[in-house]
Amino acid sequence: MTENQRPVGLLFDIGGVCVVSPFQAILDYEVSQNIPPGWVNFSISRTKPNGSWHKLERGDIPMDAEFFAGFNTDLCNPTLWKQFHEQLHQKKGLSGNAPIPPLPTVDAEWLFWEMMRVSRTPDPYMLPALKKLRASGKYLIGALSNTVKFPEGHPYNNDASGVRSQFDFFISSAHTGLRKPDPKIYEVAIQEMNTLAKQRGLAKVQPSDIVFLDDIGENLKAGKNAGLRTVKVTLGRIQDAVMELEKITGLDLLEGGDKARL
Repeated sequence: MTENQRPVGLLFDIGGVCVVSPFQAILDYEVSQNIPPGWVNFSISRTKPNGSWHKLERGDIPMDAEFFAGFNTDLCNPTLWKQFHEQLHQKKGLSGNAPIPPLPTVDAEWLFWEMMRVSRTPDPYMLPALKKLRASGKYLIGALSNTVKFPEGHPYNNDASGVRSQFDFFISSAHTGLRKPDPKIYEVAIQEMNTLAKQRGLAKVQPSDIVFLDDIGENLKAGKNAGLRTVKVTLGRIQDAVMELEKITGLDLLEGGDKARL
């Protein structure tokens, strides 16, 4: 399929695409605590693949006190703090002898739940677009998200926002044991698209028949390597991604008032 042909399937990340990004909660926390912006994401990234966050998102460990203790340790790692500042100094052109401030204290458990709380809010541009895409009946619509398993009975297990119900299938990292950007999870997504296509009497779906939306570069790169077409969603500019979806699908997806403001 060429880039300008209408896709068969649409595949959405959740956080930062369909709901408010947990990255916003991280940034707000860093600013409020006088922590250099980027530190939390840096430490999470540098502890993969076996940091507490990554284990939780693969469903390897439960969400319990041991997880929160491990997550706190990951966010208070002096070696990573030194590496983070060396990188900052290099970007600013400072000498290697520039002083490194004291390692900040991070309340990892509070931050985690704030990230979860914020990401319960549907994006005001994407949710209406999802509803219109679903109502059109023209696309196979799936979700591919790095997620966590909440304890049994926790209210966050409920789809209060109605986002999850917009998808024909939902691939969760914590339930598959795979997390983006592992190539295997994209294979699972393509298989799910084909299972759904077969159920609906459609031809086999090729990877290039699928458009994948995500807000993280390495996830998009892995999707592209899997043969998917990709759309980058930028923090604070989700309406741009919706406009790109309008071009791809030929549907009017932005609300009238939203278009007037853009």
